[in-house]
Order: sequence, then C-alpha cells, then structure tokens
Amino acid sequence: MFATLLGPLPRPTLPSDAPAEAVLETVLEAQLEHGLAPLTDAGWGPGDDPVAAWRATSSRTDELVKAVVVGPITSGRSTTEVRAVLAGLADAGCAWIEVHEPATTTIGVDPEARARFGEAHRALTRGLAGVHLSLAIVGGNADEAGIETILAGAYASLAVDLIDGPDNWRLVAQTPQDRGIVCGALSTKPRSDDSPELLLWAAAYAASTAERGPDRVGLATAGSLAALSWEAAVDKLRRLGAAARLAEAPPEAQRRALDPRATGRRSRAIGQPAPGGPRRRAARPPQRDDDPT
Repeated sequence: MFATLLGPLPRPTLPSDAPAEAVLETVLEAQLEHGLAPLTDAGWGPGDDPVAAWRATSSRTDELVKAVVVGPITSGRSTTEVRAVLAGLADAGCAWIEVHEPATTTIGVDPEARARFGEAHRALTRGLAGVHLSLAIVGGNADEAGIETILAGAYASLAVDLIDGPDNWRLVAQTPQDRGIVCGALSTKPRSDDSPELLLWAAAYAASTAERGPDRVGLATAGSLAALSWEAAVDKLRRLGAAARLAEAPPEAQRRALDPRATGRRSRAIGQPAPGGPRRRAARPPQRDDDPT
C-alpha cells in the first residue's frame, strides 16, 4: 500500500524571497517525512519544461518521483504535443507518469466525446515502454463515460477522486484486475473527516474489486490541496501516510488504532462497521450482486 498526491500543495511558509529550489525541497521533505511515494514536485517544479522539472525534482531524492502531465482533452493541446512530453520524460528515465484528465468528467454518454477521448489516449500512450502510465481523474464523476472509454489508453493504473466523484466507484469495480487503483479518498477540504477508518475502507474495497489485492492499490488526496494553508495541507499528508502504513500493519495493530465500531468481529471488511456502529465511508460504492446489504 502506498500514498501519493493527486494535485499540488500550497506554497510552504518560507520567506517571500526564498529561492525556488528551497520551495521544492520543502514540499519534497514534507512528503518524505510522512512516507508518501511516489513523490511529486507538487506544482513547484522549476520552469515550464516538464522534463527539466522532473529532472530537477528527482535529482534531490533517491525515492521514486512521478511526473504529472495534463492530458490533451483537458489542456486543449494536440495529442502529438502531449505525447512528445511523455516520450521525453520516458527517455529521461522517468518511471511513473501521471496523466491528469479532469475534463473526463464532462464526457458523459456522448458517443462523439467518448470516441475523441479514446482515440486521443490510444495515440497518446501507444508504444511507451518501460514507464508506468497512470490516468488521473479528479473533480467529479466520470463513470458515465464507461470503463472502455476511460481505459482506452495503455494505462497501468487509474487514479480517481472518490470524494467529489463518489460514482467513480463504478469505474473502480469495472477496472480489470491487472490494473492498479489509486483511491483519491482524502478530502481536499478543510475540517473534513480524515479519520483512518474512511481511508482503510476505501483501500480495502478497491483491493476486493476484481480480486485485485492490496498490492495494486494506493491511497491519495482527492485532488489539489493548494487552497489550504501549508499547516493544514501537511496535516493531511500526515493522515494520508499514517493510513497507508496502517493498511500494511497486522490486524491486531489495526484494531488498536481504529474505532472499535469499524472493526467488529462480524464486520466483513475494514470500515464496514459492526452492527449498531455508524457507517463511515470515503464514498458510496456501487452495490454488487453478491452484497447482501
């Protein structure tokens, strides 16, 4: 189980004249301190060149650093132009590229929009070997577009916002077993319920779909934390990293750390409350035929 960001961080509380390198190092240190990986420049990479920004970021740590690239549907750039960026990152040695396509939430059932998305992402990802490609969808529901549209490209994992897009659970349930799921289950809003029960429930449910298993599941923020104060954002990183570590802990350690109502012996999964306990979920999943509730 791993934890990562699905969006930028706010500027750290450094002096206004702090160099860009100091800002980047601070956002990396905050992720490292709380056990996040893969790391990201969190929107503070130097310059406008994604390849140069990734190189500058990855040179500051021995940990895995992912590159984040806005997809062609959202950015309005040509597929050829965005693909050149992906190819440049792959040639530079970047092992994980996250393609952000929040515009996917606007596709719906429109057949022409589905076809455009599928064609663009097949062309975007074709032939890019030796790199983990992850498609990230934040900001709302994209389930109406259908999993055939969403995963038309050669993506090894799907990252979805499960807070503002709770119906994205349908995409999780339909994603093939050999693809990873990154659960954007930590709210980006201040004073949200960031309890570990919610995050572990999301991870356990994603692992259970298609018999995926926990090795193909990660936890993440549901999007950008840039609107928060630095202190509030770091607290969310702390909670996210702690939940990922707890997901790896033995059952007894989990029981000690969680609300006992979430781990009763009659519960079917982490986060499924014991009878009489409150239902505390990261988001509502689709009901399955084998679910007696």
